[in-house]
Amino acid sequence: MACPYRLGGCNLCDGTQMTADNGRLTTDHGPRTTDKALAVILASGGMDSCVTAAIANLDYRLAMLHVAYGQRTEARELQSFNALADYYHAEDRLVCHLGHLRQIGGSCLTDPALAVEPANLDRKEIPSSYVPFRNAHFLSIAVSWGEVLGARKIFIGAVEEDSSGYPDCRPAYYDAFNRVIALGTKPETQLEIVAPVIGMRKSEIVRRGMELGAPFSHTWSCYQAEDVACGVCDSCALRLRAFEEAGFEDPISYAQRPHYSR
Repeated sequence: MACPYRLGGCNLCDGTQMTADNGRLTTDHGPRTTDKALAVILASGGMDSCVTAAIANLDYRLAMLHVAYGQRTEARELQSFNALADYYHAEDRLVCHLGHLRQIGGSCLTDPALAVEPANLDRKEIPSSYVPFRNAHFLSIAVSWGEVLGARKIFIGAVEEDSSGYPDCRPAYYDAFNRVIALGTKPETQLEIVAPVIGMRKSEIVRRGMELGAPFSHTWSCYQAEDVACGVCDSCALRLRAFEEAGFEDPISYAQRPHYSR
């Protein structure tokens, strides 16, 4: 049947086919096999959200959420998201589209007139890849969906210390958003944002992922290429440095593979 989230011509959902199970919608096409609580996983398809999904999978059933917002690598990230959702047997998945972030612009990820900057891991200022207040849009969708599903947690792969310095990747930001959730949802709703890798360095995230058998080969991090990762944008540089410092080979292909170790 058609996805019920596509109401009144809404363009937020990709119309994924779903089936009814115990009075709600699911994409797992089968009976429940666990009594674990449900968690919504915000998954970009990158390495941080992959490891976050692996951590959540230890204790929760997974409902996986992806948001496309007109970024340069939108199609490739969606491919990785679906691969991760399949790998972790997500019982629900939702893909939403926020085209207005591309219309707003202000980021080299969404504005084709702005070039993606070459990697500079010593940069102190906020890079042009920052999408203004992006994570608030993502979290709002996750809260709405989580409240409908009866989820208990929202997992997000935000990283503070060893990242590009985005202001919406700080612990205080998520603490504040949890207060908004408590004030803005039904009294019986028990929903909380969890950011399990926010205090880790990228190399620690790689090691944790390896411990959990995270499928890094399914992930995509490059800011500007969709066939072979460029290896020279900030995101590729952070990822390559993380694997190098963790002592593992990054399983995806790169057009260039510089050494970024400290």
